[in-house]
Amino acid sequence: MLLIVGHVVRAHGIRGEVLVQPRTDEPAQRFAVGSTLLVEPTVAGLPGTLTVESARPHSGKLIVTFAEIPDRNMAELAKSAVLNVDSADVAPPEDPDEFLDHQLVGLDVVTVGGEALGKVTRIEHAPASDLLVVRMPDGRTGLIPFVSAIVPEVDVAGGRIVVDPPGGLFDL
Repeated sequence: MLLIVGHVVRAHGIRGEVLVQPRTDEPAQRFAVGSTLLVEPTVAGLPGTLTVESARPHSGKLIVTFAEIPDRNMAELAKSAVLNVDSADVAPPEDPDEFLDHQLVGLDVVTVGGEALGKVTRIEHAPASDLLVVRMPDGRTGLIPFVSAIVPEVDVAGGRIVVDPPGGLFDL
């Protein structure tokens, strides 16, 4: 499974640098010198993988130089490219209460009483907290704040997430 770690916003300067909006909690690790990123969708004129030569912060984004992008013309081709890593290459978090998005997608969601609520389809990263986006059995979509007061148990190996939703959470 591919994990998005950033996307190219635009070319920067004349030496092939690009401005990247990171979409990862670990930009220093994902954009470290020598890191290889997969380009999606395939962009005409660009190889399918890019190797980081340098990266530095700039106004909440990163200015990145890739070995395969030698000049401004190639950098222009990269505009809007999505940068990914393979989930198999990402080590699981050391903190037992921290999860990567791809570990949660597809898990069954049940209440503490055992009632099935649906499956996690994706994770939304909202300002206040992450949200579990759940496809419910009746076809509706539910949003569950991913906080310990509402999500007391995550059992990745068992394939389920136990929630204790407050009253009215799914009434809309």
